[in-house]
Amino acid sequence: MKKIITCVLAMLGLTTACGHQNYNDADVQGFAELIAGPDVILLDVRTAEEFAEGHIEGAVHINQALSDFIEQVKAKLPTDKTIAVYCRSGKRSASAAGRLVTAGYKCVNLKGGIMAWKEAGLPVTTDTYEVDVFKTKGGNTVKFHALVHATIRIEYNSLEIMIDPVAKLGNKIIDYASMPKADYIFVTHEHFDHFDKEAIQQLTDDKTQLITNKRCAEILDFGQVMNNGDKMTIAEDITIEAVPAYNNTEGHTQFHPKGRDNGFILTLDGLRIYIAGDTEDIPEMADIKDIDIAFMPCNQPYTMTPTQLVKAAKTVKPKVLFPYHYGQTDISSIPFELKESGIDVRIRHYE
Repeated sequence: MKKIITCVLAMLGLTTACGHQNYNDADVQGFAELIAGPDVILLDVRTAEEFAEGHIEGAVHINQALSDFIEQVKAKLPTDKTIAVYCRSGKRSASAAGRLVTAGYKCVNLKGGIMAWKEAGLPVTTDTYEVDVFKTKGGNTVKFHALVHATIRIEYNSLEIMIDPVAKLGNKIIDYASMPKADYIFVTHEHFDHFDKEAIQQLTDDKTQLITNKRCAEILDFGQVMNNGDKMTIAEDITIEAVPAYNNTEGHTQFHPKGRDNGFILTLDGLRIYIAGDTEDIPEMADIKDIDIAFMPCNQPYTMTPTQLVKAAKTVKPKVLFPYHYGQTDISSIPFELKESGIDVRIRHYE
């Protein structure tokens, strides 16, 4: 049996030294094949400066030199996924891999690090936004870029989709002029942290289609209006459904009145994505089914508390959950509270 396992590892360029290390090593080819597959999370453990200079697309960044490195990993990365880890030359990532395995993770380390990756002619990116990559049922690639707060950029089959684009929030500025024009822009409601005329203008050209609620369309004097319950096919393999998003806690209902704002369910080639917008854990969530990826907000009094978000996630049952719109709310407990649910919780830096 040991020989069979060794052969399988060798086919992917993976090796392990029994008694000396508790993780696998991979050469560049094996590492590239590994991270292209499902159930693998790519982790860059270098400094923030090194990460900004160039990294493998889709990597989550956590500096292994931080005193709370393991705590940050546990808060962001599920233990049932394989962690593909790399650094500059492979030394720091080897150390990190050993620590991660001790903490309960399965790890594969890139031999030679990103230096070997570049020498092999494989691409890197300087985009500092965290990117998550998924495959549709038809095998097409969908990329999610965590921009800021409630703003999400989605790439699908050469199409550009923007959710609630905002150019400036606090000290963070998004340079939309450097991004491709949007094919579709979805705006959930008119609050400043979701609705930004300047950002919409920067992203719009002749082909752009804006889909929003009645109030935003009135302010802009253009846009396709969708009300709660409306469904629309916008391309051969893309459908959109507007769903309720509102506050139902006494004393909070003025923030997002029932019937005014939208959440959206976007289906891309069978991949179902729930973008909740600003909402609490409302009864209508029980009608939302078969969700692959969910983006749910967490910052009361405007949206949900962590406890409400956990309840909402257990109701909707997405395969992957991204808490977003969380401001200064401490959401570190959410992965632990959903650990037994089967939901893959991924915390990204939207703020």
